[in-house]
Amino acid sequence: MSLTVLSDDDIRNICESLTGAETEALADQMRSALRDYSTGTQNIEAGLIHQPERTVVHSNATNATTLFMPSINADGHAVKVVTLSGGNAAPGKPAVKPTGSVTVFSPQGVPTGFLHAKTLTAFRTALASSCLLTKRQHVRTLTVFGSGLQAYWHVRLALQLRGDKVKQVYVINRQFSDSAQTILKKFYDVPLATREREGWADARFAVLTPSYGEYERLTKEYVRAADVIYCCTPSHEPLFDPTILTNTNGRRKGRLIVAIGSYKPEMREIPRELLEQAVRGTHGSAGIHFHKHATEGGVVVVDTLDGALKEAGEIIEAGIQPNQMVELGELVMIRKAAEEEDSIASASTPGSTLSSTDISSDLDKLDLASGSSAMSSIYGRNSAEAALERRGSGSGDAGGGESSGRGTGSPKRSGSYTSLFSKVHKRRSSSQGSIRAKQQQQQQQQQDQPDHLARWLTSGNVIYKSVGLGLMDLVVGTELIRLAKEKGMGHHIADFS
Repeated sequence: MSLTVLSDDDIRNICESLTGAETEALADQMRSALRDYSTGTQNIEAGLIHQPERTVVHSNATNATTLFMPSINADGHAVKVVTLSGGNAAPGKPAVKPTGSVTVFSPQGVPTGFLHAKTLTAFRTALASSCLLTKRQHVRTLTVFGSGLQAYWHVRLALQLRGDKVKQVYVINRQFSDSAQTILKKFYDVPLATREREGWADARFAVLTPSYGEYERLTKEYVRAADVIYCCTPSHEPLFDPTILTNTNGRRKGRLIVAIGSYKPEMREIPRELLEQAVRGTHGSAGIHFHKHATEGGVVVVDTLDGALKEAGEIIEAGIQPNQMVELGELVMIRKAAEEEDSIASASTPGSTLSSTDISSDLDKLDLASGSSAMSSIYGRNSAEAALERRGSGSGDAGGGESSGRGTGSPKRSGSYTSLFSKVHKRRSSSQGSIRAKQQQQQQQQQDQPDHLARWLTSGNVIYKSVGLGLMDLVVGTELIRLAKEKGMGHHIADFS
């Protein structure tokens, strides 16, 4: 078995050369990993997935903090090591620029890859965020805070996956920096043939910094105009005034807000008021959002519930509770469960006229609620719990509940779930007339209760807070090693064992 060594240039070249199909395939692998992590159906004993908490070591001599982030799945395991400046820098002591690496191992423990972490981290974070972007109905205007690699890759993947819809990209940087000067050049350096193929050759780009006299006014304008807002800065205070989006004009449309730059309890990017508005209405006995318009409420999505409660300053400050958040993997799991059930039922009833879209739509409309999770607030108890049960017991995986790989004392939610399969099978064995009547009834329910997950994800207010998972590095790192071998890139040491 060979050891593949990939420099940051190698990784950047591989990521830049990915086709839309390759990116979609990689995103699907990310979705699957996040689904397994969130459902808790894989455990340490089975040796399939484990995501322990990171270990932090601090040096008073250098004021450097080093993070160790291990992870394991069926394809192997990895350890990411990142060193950066600590939070209490002494006067005159030089800053430690974030740097690190990811070491990937086979399931038997043989090192298979050693990868620079800089571009890898930005790319894998943006790839996870794109799982929500692909569902959005409107992505015409993108506004991004920051001009570093995270900002670049979030916009770059948005252009690759939804470029035919994107017309305007605003970059807001709170200081005039080298990266602010060069970020637009990175987009223009993308070959014209690629831009035309992805559909954004005519998209307009603009950079705004405080050196421009109209900075405050234009910031307000760019934030309000945005369909998607990316927050990609290590900020200790909110990046914009909350009233821009919470007042009457700001609530006229729903937005996807992605916050990935802050990663410590004392850090902030998005205003507390936005989070409070998003979860308003989830404290009732039924735990359901009852809003006349989707834009009056919202959904708070996180990559890891455990990590967000410990590390996301915005979540902590706003006092958001576990049952008011949804893990990204939970959303992925619901869709996947519906697709699997449709495939099973279609195979057994060749003459069926219902498609996977019908099943997904019916699943969205199933009505009931439980206070155990924000999923039930948005989706309805039957649909959320049924799909969880399908993933937990119907597919042969280990039992449901909290994954033993998520650490002790974890606030991970659990519960008993009913079978999705019986619901789908019952609908398929009914007469077509009964099916149509059921569909009409469910359509009426959809009109009466416009807060179902499908609407929120496509056109409502969705706030996604990511603090990062080592599992993301493992998934993307493993695939980058494969692509490097396929494309003849990187340095390969033969028979390394």
